[in-house]
This record gives sequence, C-alpha cells and structure tokens, in this order.
Amino acid sequence: MSEKMIVEEKIFTQKGWETREKLLIAAEEVFGKKGYYEASIVNITQEAKVAHGTFYNYFPSKKEIFDELIRYYNRELRLAIKDEMKQAVNYEDAQRKGFKAFFNWVKNRRNLYSIVQQAIVVDQELYRWYYDKLAIGFLKSLSEGIQAGEFKTIDQETVAYCLMAIGQFLGMRWVYWEQQDVPEEVFDSAMKLIFEGLRK
Repeated sequence: MSEKMIVEEKIFTQKGWETREKLLIAAEEVFGKKGYYEASIVNITQEAKVAHGTFYNYFPSKKEIFDELIRYYNRELRLAIKDEMKQAVNYEDAQRKGFKAFFNWVKNRRNLYSIVQQAIVVDQELYRWYYDKLAIGFLKSLSEGIQAGEFKTIDQETVAYCLMAIGQFLGMRWVYWEQQDVPEEVFDSAMKLIFEGLRK
C-alpha cells in the first residue's frame, strides 16, 4: 500500500487509513448490535477506542459511515464472488462457486444481514443500489451462459433476482440464524432447483 491513500477526495497517511478502518469495523459492530437509530457516534468511537472528535476527520455524520459500510460490503462481496467464479469450468459451475463464496463471506460478516436490512428504512435508494449492483453480476453471468448454450433463453433479470433471493434466505436460515455452514444437502437441493430450471 502506498504511503498515502486517497479516499473520497481526502488524503490520509497510513496511520489515518488504519484509523478509518478501525472506525468502519467498530461501526459494523455497533450498527449490527444496536441498529442504526439506537447507535451513536459516541458508541462507534468508544468501540474503536478513538477520541470522539477523531470521527469527524473521516466521516461527517453517522449516516455517512453507515452508507460507507453498505458500499464496502457490496464491493467486498462482489470481489469475493468474482474471484471464486474465475475458477469455474463452465457457467453452471460458476454459479455454484458464486453461491459458495457468498455463504463463506457471510460467515465472517454476520452483521451483513441486519445492517443491509436496516437500509430499507434508513435510505431506500441505498438499499436498492446494493441489490442492483449484485444483480448486474448475475445478469452478466446468466447472459454469457445463455450465449454459450448452457442456459435456456429466459428473462435474465427475473432469474437474477430469484437467485439473489435464494442466496439471501438460505444464508439467513443457516449462516445467520444457526451460525453454521449451509448443509450440503440443502445446498445441493437449491442447486438442483436452480439448474433444472436453467439448463437448456
């Protein structure tokens, strides 16, 4: 990493970048436990173990750090899925690997569910943006699978949102509520449902 980092048109030293990361990690914990409306900047700075005034060197408001968490989640999740899908041997395998990557990522980001769902009341545009960005990845992969002759010609946006719903609720049922991996038989059943419908 370079000596200085440029983030949102601000220049931070290495130490400044690390402090910003500490604040984001603390905000993830606080928003996950307390919820957006009950959380305060004081809670976040106490969790991060930094002075209260330090917060404003990085974020102008509670809303701004919440927004950045949503954007950060989205970037990191899409990157994790993309990296895993690169190893696929075909488009069906890519979808399977994408789901696995999502479930594995969520294990280490359990606050994802509560924070993203809070966005529906905190900022509906941000909530929609989050899922629209994920849908773009699904649409690209589905389109390529159709062009390659692996998948049926079918409305891609409909399928993309159906696939996101399957991942969302299986992750909630097992990873979030039960704090365990999605069982193999559950995963296999979901994949059977998906690909018996998609295969050409």
